[in-house]
Amino acid sequence: MKFLDRAIITIIAGNGGHGCISFRREKYIPKGGPDGGDGGNGGNIWIKAERNINTLIDFKFKKIFTAGHGKNGSSGKRSGGKGHDIYITVPIGTRVIDFHTNEIIEDVITDRKTVLIAKGGWHGLGNTRFKSSVNRAPKNNTLGKLGEKREILLELILLADVATLGLPNAGKSTLVRSISAAKTKVAEYPFTTLTPILGVVNLENNKKFIISDIPGLIKNASQGIGLGFRFLKHLERCSILLHIIDISVCNYCNPIKDIEIILNELKNYSIELYNKPRWLVFNKIDLLKSQEIKKIINVILLNLKNTEKYYLISAKNKIGLKLLCSDLSVFLEKNT
Repeated sequence: MKFLDRAIITIIAGNGGHGCISFRREKYIPKGGPDGGDGGNGGNIWIKAERNINTLIDFKFKKIFTAGHGKNGSSGKRSGGKGHDIYITVPIGTRVIDFHTNEIIEDVITDRKTVLIAKGGWHGLGNTRFKSSVNRAPKNNTLGKLGEKREILLELILLADVATLGLPNAGKSTLVRSISAAKTKVAEYPFTTLTPILGVVNLENNKKFIISDIPGLIKNASQGIGLGFRFLKHLERCSILLHIIDISVCNYCNPIKDIEIILNELKNYSIELYNKPRWLVFNKIDLLKSQEIKKIINVILLNLKNTEKYYLISAKNKIGLKLLCSDLSVFLEKNT
């Protein structure tokens, strides 16, 4: 199924039914009277979260949602029926935004949660409602109100405990594939990952966490270059970032510069994201000798302004992954 994380839809709640003007006319009853019933309320439009959906692709084909109109009132003081409600099903993690005002209506992050986003019109009143001691035969009613009409932006932000980021071909997808059941695509060329992917990491004692893999970032991603920047929003809800760095001989040029590229793009996107807990994960250590690794790491740590927690791994050969996952589990238990 194609991944789509942004959609604009139009929602139109139902109009209220009109009140009825009617007078009772029955045989053998000499005195009639008003008996016009009220109209029915218009149908509402709701957003409903569903765990088993992970994309907004359905909204690529259907963009207008209309609830039912309330029925008009009728004689015999009969009220009109209520218009049917519409429930729009979205993935958990969908942010509902008013397209014109940018107001965040709701963040839907709980399974089966329903949120009212467009209210149906109020019913009109029949002439029975206007009967009084001084007006025994009212000939007035009220019309039903129009239902709300809105343009809504749906923005899916994946829910993950841990998120990976880094330059293309750093080994993010291989890491996620190695520690979870996610079927991430792995290849020797950059930008193999085209859309965010979630994986569940199962640990001992029935503990688990969710990790996400987003497309690699490159320099000037904040200016629209590359793929990763448009997916950075999927890092917003995670508790910790894993900054994956390739230190292998074939790709090793200037790790300090590579690290700074990612940090600058994070900072340009969001200070909150930049300030999230972040661990350095040096990948592909199987391609270097231990002395080379130690030398490179010492240079990197010496030049970093802040000494950050770091790990040495080989995602391909599953070296160092058990310790990394164990420490992540401990961190998440303390900080979530």
